[in-house]
Amino acid sequence: MDTRTSAFRLRIEHVQDALHRHGFAAVLVPTSDPHLSEYLPERWQGRQWLSGFTGSMGTLVVTRERAAVFADSRYWTQAEKELADTGIELVKIPTGNATEHVEWLARQVKAGDTVAVDGSVLGIAAAQFLQAALDQAGARLRTDFDVLAEVWPDRPDLPTAAVYEHRAPQAPLARAAKLAQVREAFLRQGATHHFVSTVDDIAWLFNLRGSDVSYNPVFLAHALLDLHATTLYVGVGKVSAELQRALQADGVRVAPYDQAAAALAALPANAALLVDPRRVTLGLRQNVPAGVKVIEAINPSTLFKSRKTEAEAVHVREAMAQDGAAMCEFYAWFENALGKERITELTIDEKLSAARARRPGFVGLSFNTIAGFNANGAMPHYRASAESHAVIEGDGLLLIDSGAQYLGGTTDVTRVWPIGRVSAEQRRDYTLVLKGTLALSRTRYPRGTLSPMLDAIARAPLWEHGLDYGHGTGHGVGYFLNVHEGPQSISKTMPEPHMAMEPGMITSIEPGLYRPGQWGIRIENLVMNVPATTPAAGAFGEFLEFETLTLCPIDTRCIERQLMRADEIDWLNRYHVVVRERLSPLVAGDALDWLVRRTQPV
Repeated sequence: MDTRTSAFRLRIEHVQDALHRHGFAAVLVPTSDPHLSEYLPERWQGRQWLSGFTGSMGTLVVTRERAAVFADSRYWTQAEKELADTGIELVKIPTGNATEHVEWLARQVKAGDTVAVDGSVLGIAAAQFLQAALDQAGARLRTDFDVLAEVWPDRPDLPTAAVYEHRAPQAPLARAAKLAQVREAFLRQGATHHFVSTVDDIAWLFNLRGSDVSYNPVFLAHALLDLHATTLYVGVGKVSAELQRALQADGVRVAPYDQAAAALAALPANAALLVDPRRVTLGLRQNVPAGVKVIEAINPSTLFKSRKTEAEAVHVREAMAQDGAAMCEFYAWFENALGKERITELTIDEKLSAARARRPGFVGLSFNTIAGFNANGAMPHYRASAESHAVIEGDGLLLIDSGAQYLGGTTDVTRVWPIGRVSAEQRRDYTLVLKGTLALSRTRYPRGTLSPMLDAIARAPLWEHGLDYGHGTGHGVGYFLNVHEGPQSISKTMPEPHMAMEPGMITSIEPGLYRPGQWGIRIENLVMNVPATTPAAGAFGEFLEFETLTLCPIDTRCIERQLMRADEIDWLNRYHVVVRERLSPLVAGDALDWLVRRTQPV
């Protein structure tokens, strides 16, 4: 194909024309919005619109002569395919947090050049790093240029869906109590005001939910707290009069979304403002008057919401059971229909989603269902489409990564199933990944352990054979909120103090192994940090362990028995006893038969 005729090539050329008009050497287009969200409303999906790369993370940099997308190993195969006819380069980076795009950009510019970026979607910390790199290159940074406003003629508007209340019993801690908790925390840090932009922090803090972002029950808003009052900045018409009255009763005033910047600009000179530099944009930060003291620290709400209460844990366990029952129904249908009906990766998404939708408390999916057969499973963030999908037939491995939002929790589970005959190499790969999942699931660790320190435990069985995977081992999970949340991350990320593991945190454990063009394996459960009873009985401090929350059989037909130790088999058998006991009352007929069959001891 002639790349000069590609729609994406033409869009990049329009960006380059804009660079010439304004005298800029380059523009950076991050995957970001004014809330620094991981998942974006359509209005801010400019990187995808310009490049055609649909991965959930990545950065686009356009110079007058070149364009490049920076993506980590989860997306390499996908990006190579999607960028093939665009003329846009793929630059492979080791992790999603890598800074190669800044270093690459600094090499492209020369002294006196100007680089542009929309400061309204650039985090304070990211802006500081970018500024330092450009200073060293002798280049200038402009943060008042939104290239999408010039080149995207039919850019979507702001979302308008209504905000709704997350009520008791699923919301056991009252809004007023959460506000008091956060106010006390920022006061301890010497602040008189606190500004919050992250949408999941806001949804948690106000016991509100929305649908502005696909799969995440959040809404676009900012919040400003002072010693006595709170203002929620949200789109006009999104909060009903009745809900506004309920908020007002808790000392919360509702104001138009676009007034947040002006509120920051109007802060009194003697104010001390707490902001999270990784969760507030440079564009908003620049509105703060020069005389105001700015305290940079992690949002207190980020820490509070990561630690699920005992009352919340009860609802999470119930949501996991309902989710497990839905999967039993689906997998029973799947195994009965296999070889008798035409089943595609799209069919799996449709049938599994329908099974979940029949469950009490179901609100929606928590992310795009990933159903990848053989080579498609080797792309960690693969998504089947009407134009490109596989039929489930023949021999191989089927990877299914899926999850849902329930009023009482958020789920995320990955399983791999054998289709037809499975090779010895596939069995070995599957067993090594399973050993990684079990190794971390069984780990005890001192309370306060920095979560990245646990990453190697899941990788060790793979490392022993010279194997590895390119994504993190585990991400935090919200409570009827985003399926990815911080602050904890079990990954190769550099440990930081706020990543300490604390009771109540819910995290995924999901080691994997991917052979491009052949197959992919990932076995994922959600776990919760709970107090551990140790033989030393506290002599060495408080220890935690993982309670496995996910309730779904792990397929045993792919196991290479000789690679498994007796204690690993024992853990798996005990897990399957719990799965059978918890799910049996919720299923019947074929689903119950399937559950019993797939939880037989090894």
